[in-house]
Amino acid sequence: MSKNLYVGNLSFQTTADDLREAFAQHGTVTRSQVISDRETGRSRGFGFVEMEDGAEEAIATLNGAMFQGRTLTVNEAKPREERSRTGGDYQRGGYGDRSGSSSGRRW
Repeated sequence: MSKNLYVGNLSFQTTADDLREAFAQHGTVTRSQVISDRETGRSRGFGFVEMEDGAEEAIATLNGAMFQGRTLTVNEAKPREERSRTGGDYQRGGYGDRSGSSSGRRW
């Protein structure tokens, strides 16, 4: 069974191919990706590597190691949490109590 690894503190110039090359030294890499910002396309400084085998060795070797001038954080990825797609929590508006004030004005 393959394991998905989180790789943090990446250089903004790191590519998915760079990750594949680094992790392939420890086992079989089935997928690698660097997460980029939706709007700017710039790297967000972290990524994921899916490994068929060798994941434990990769974690032990690469967590805390220097890679492209940065100290990597490598661990087993946690499942992504479901987030609502609404604009926010309507129960907690952010404008305080809107029930009115002593002056009677709305704002």
